[in-house]
Amino acid sequence: MQIESLQNPRIKNLLKLQEKSRERKNQGLFIVEGTQENELAIKGNYEAVEIYLCEDIYHHTINFGKAKVFTITRPVFEKLAYRKSTGGIIGVYKTKAAQLDDLHLPENALVVVLEAVEKPGNLGAVLRTGDGAKVDAVIVCDETVDFFNPNVIRSSVGTLFTNNIAAGKKEDVLNFLQSKNIQIVSTFLRDETKSLYETNFTKSSAIILGTEATGLSDFWADNSDSLIKIPMLGFVDSLNVSNAAAICVYEAVRQRV
Repeated sequence: MQIESLQNPRIKNLLKLQEKSRERKNQGLFIVEGTQENELAIKGNYEAVEIYLCEDIYHHTINFGKAKVFTITRPVFEKLAYRKSTGGIIGVYKTKAAQLDDLHLPENALVVVLEAVEKPGNLGAVLRTGDGAKVDAVIVCDETVDFFNPNVIRSSVGTLFTNNIAAGKKEDVLNFLQSKNIQIVSTFLRDETKSLYETNFTKSSAIILGTEATGLSDFWADNSDSLIKIPMLGFVDSLNVSNAAAICVYEAVRQRV
């Protein structure tokens, strides 16, 4: 079946899923745009429900399982697509629960924890680092976080689907980490704060980062095993949270090699 009209009910629903977090949560569905992103979603065992292909553009072969496949015209695709160079494919998938209890960590885990990350692009960039460094989990201390925001998927280039993810209240995250005997290393400035490069990451570690605007809350500083900082040699005193995460994570990886 080829869909040619923007007024088609399925197309209207795709736009709702793209634009509204409430619709994604109510329907339990989310949108994935792009060839690589859809391939990673399938490999990550996300269940495809519907696939929309623009045959003028799409030239790959992906096994979509039991998903319904529709073809759409180029004008319809261009209305739906944020980027025109993503391979002519848009998928609809079932969401997964991102709960702490579903995380299964190895003995010497490396975990990234973000407190109330503000921007989808920053979360996506941290997920990309998580994939590159093969961290064991990325956890967000915010029960309302929308991992399936199209901007998160886009900025993560699909690595949302290759990471172990979870979200919860900061108190629950702290209890989870402590129950796993994971040392808590927070990016926070106090008298006892030491350099990132003086910190031992060779044992199970969770690196905790806050927002650019307010940094970490005192909650994490008061419940940390170590407080760290990235040495800043210029005139500003902080980095974008995704950059800070990458620096901290790869120092941990360097120590573990």
